[in-house]
Amino acid sequence: MSWEQREGGGRYYTRSHREGGRIVREYVGTGPIAELVALQDEAERKRREEEARVWREEREDLDALDAQARELDDLAELLAHAALLAAGYRRHNRGEWRKPRERSG
Repeated sequence: MSWEQREGGGRYYTRSHREGGRIVREYVGTGPIAELVALQDEAERKRREEEARVWREEREDLDALDAQARELDDLAELLAHAALLAAGYRRHNRGEWRKPRERSG
Protein backbone atom coordinates (compact mmCIF):
# COMPACT_ATOMS: atom_id res chain seq x y z
CA MET A 1 0.00 0.00 0.00
CA SER A 2 1.57 3.21 -1.07
CA TRP A 3 1.16 6.61 -2.51
CA GLU A 4 2.95 7.08 -5.81
CA GLN A 5 3.70 10.03 -7.97
CA ARG A 6 4.59 9.88 -11.63
CA GLU A 7 6.27 12.59 -13.64
CA GLY A 8 3.74 15.12 -14.82
CA GLY A 9 0.97 13.60 -12.74
CA GLY A 10 -0.48 13.82 -9.30
CA ARG A 11 -0.31 11.41 -6.44
CA TYR A 12 -2.32 8.21 -6.57
CA TYR A 13 -2.85 5.38 -4.15
CA THR A 14 -2.19 1.71 -4.94
CA ARG A 15 -2.26 -1.40 -2.84
CA SER A 16 -0.91 -4.88 -3.43
CA HIS A 17 -2.45 -8.24 -2.69
CA ARG A 18 -1.77 -11.86 -3.52
CA GLU A 19 -3.77 -13.71 -6.16
CA GLY A 20 -2.90 -17.31 -6.87
CA GLY A 21 0.66 -16.97 -5.64
CA ARG A 22 1.30 -13.73 -7.55
CA ILE A 23 1.45 -10.21 -6.18
CA VAL A 24 -1.04 -7.96 -7.95
CA ARG A 25 -1.07 -4.17 -7.62
CA GLU A 26 -4.46 -2.56 -7.50
CA TYR A 27 -4.96 1.06 -8.51
CA VAL A 28 -7.27 2.73 -5.99
CA GLY A 29 -7.31 6.33 -7.16
CA THR A 30 -6.59 9.90 -6.20
CA GLY A 31 -8.21 12.56 -4.11
CA PRO A 32 -10.39 12.26 -1.02
CA ILE A 33 -11.63 8.74 -1.76
CA ALA A 34 -8.07 7.46 -2.08
CA GLU A 35 -7.18 9.28 1.16
CA LEU A 36 -10.06 7.54 2.92
CA VAL A 37 -9.11 4.12 1.55
CA ALA A 38 -5.47 4.72 2.58
CA LEU A 39 -6.60 5.57 6.12
CA GLN A 40 -8.76 2.45 6.28
CA ASP A 41 -5.89 0.29 5.02
CA GLU A 42 -3.55 1.81 7.62
CA ALA A 43 -6.07 1.19 10.41
CA GLU A 44 -6.51 -2.43 9.26
CA ARG A 45 -2.72 -2.94 9.13
CA LYS A 46 -2.36 -1.57 12.68
CA ARG A 47 -5.21 -3.80 13.89
CA ARG A 48 -3.53 -6.89 12.38
CA GLU A 49 -0.16 -5.94 13.91
CA GLU A 50 -1.76 -5.49 17.33
CA GLU A 51 -3.57 -8.80 17.02
CA ALA A 52 -0.31 -10.53 16.03
CA ARG A 53 1.46 -8.94 19.02
CA VAL A 54 -1.25 -10.16 21.41
CA TRP A 55 -1.08 -13.69 19.96
CA ARG A 56 2.73 -13.68 20.17
CA GLU A 57 2.63 -12.63 23.83
CA GLU A 58 -0.03 -15.25 24.57
CA ARG A 59 2.13 -17.91 22.90
CA GLU A 60 5.18 -16.84 24.93
CA ASP A 61 3.15 -17.05 28.15
CA LEU A 62 1.87 -20.52 27.23
CA ASP A 63 5.38 -21.70 26.33
CA ALA A 64 6.64 -20.53 29.74
CA LEU A 65 3.79 -22.36 31.50
CA ASP A 66 4.47 -25.46 29.43
CA ALA A 67 8.14 -25.42 30.45
CA GLN A 68 7.13 -25.12 34.11
CA ALA A 69 4.66 -28.01 33.75
CA ARG A 70 7.35 -30.21 32.14
CA GLU A 71 9.75 -29.39 34.98
CA LEU A 72 7.07 -30.20 37.58
CA ASP A 73 6.32 -33.49 35.78
CA ASP A 74 10.02 -34.43 35.82
CA LEU A 75 10.26 -33.65 39.54
CA ALA A 76 7.09 -35.65 40.32
CA GLU A 77 8.45 -38.63 38.41
CA LEU A 78 11.76 -38.40 40.29
CA LEU A 79 9.89 -38.23 43.61
CA ALA A 80 7.75 -41.26 42.68
CA HIS A 81 10.87 -43.26 41.75
CA ALA A 82 12.52 -42.34 45.04
CA ALA A 83 9.40 -43.36 47.01
CA LEU A 84 9.21 -46.71 45.19
CA LEU A 85 12.89 -47.41 45.81
CA ALA A 86 12.52 -46.48 49.47
CA ALA A 87 9.57 -48.88 49.75
CA GLY A 88 11.71 -51.73 48.45
CA TYR A 89 10.54 -51.83 44.83
CA ARG A 90 12.93 -52.37 41.93
CA ARG A 91 12.65 -51.77 38.21
CA HIS A 92 11.94 -54.92 36.28
CA ASN A 93 11.93 -55.61 32.53
CA ARG A 94 10.18 -52.98 30.42
CA GLY A 95 10.36 -50.49 33.27
CA GLU A 96 7.80 -52.17 35.53
CA TRP A 97 8.18 -51.64 39.26
CA ARG A 98 8.06 -54.82 41.33
CA LYS A 99 8.68 -55.67 44.90
CA PRO A 100 11.27 -58.43 45.29
CA ARG A 101 10.00 -61.80 46.48
CA GLU A 102 10.49 -62.59 50.10
CA ARG A 103 13.11 -65.30 50.41
CA SER A 104 12.39 -68.01 52.86
CA GLY A 105 15.19 -69.68 54.46
